[in-house]
Amino acid sequence: MLLRVRVTLPDRPGTLGQVARTLGVSGADIVQVVVLERLGGRAVDDFTVVWPGAARVERLLAGLAAIPGVRVDGVWRAIGAPTTTGQDAELLAQVAANPADGLATLVDAVPGLLAADWAVAAVVPVDWASRSGGGGATVGYASWRAPVPPRLPEVTPLRGRSMTTPDGTHHAIAPFGRAGLVLVVARERSETLSAAAFHSTEVDRLTQLVRACAVILGDRLDLVGAPPVVAGP
Repeated sequence: MLLRVRVTLPDRPGTLGQVARTLGVSGADIVQVVVLERLGGRAVDDFTVVWPGAARVERLLAGLAAIPGVRVDGVWRAIGAPTTTGQDAELLAQVAANPADGLATLVDAVPGLLAADWAVAAVVPVDWASRSGGGGATVGYASWRAPVPPRLPEVTPLRGRSMTTPDGTHHAIAPFGRAGLVLVVARERSETLSAAAFHSTEVDRLTQLVRACAVILGDRLDLVGAPPVVAGP
């Protein structure tokens, strides 16, 4: 299976090589490395690896923990292929080519781009500010892996951000800037794996995608979640 491994490590020569060797010795086949952050002598890297299904992840965690200064921030199952350059542009092109299904295209594609489990386009009511906790969001469209009904956090249509709910589910949230529409992406905790929270660079990426789609789809977004028009007799 395909795993995403997020590691915080000292940003100095040799440490990345130690991590890579440890992954290989543990049985992981590295297919991609993405640097999320380099700041203050530390780096945050995402490794996408092919992992033998029968092997225990505990061996991998123990090996990484033995490297001085290395911390494992999360290990979780990745859906789809590793991210490649141009995927965001290709997605936006698909949305523009078929705007009638543009929102569905975006919602279904985002979990694969961000190594998440599911996504939902949620509609926040216009009076959300007067409600306790800003709740009351309804589902406009849900990706195919979303639970029924989706377990939505308390969202508001103000800004992109990450958050973690009490059950350990990590969320990335990005507003479309119209019609109270918000894209919610989730990584769920499993019995054997623990996903990392969404990094700020991932939230920024999601926010840019959502804003671009909002420009492409325009007034179509105002119809999401609206009651159907019933024809007269």
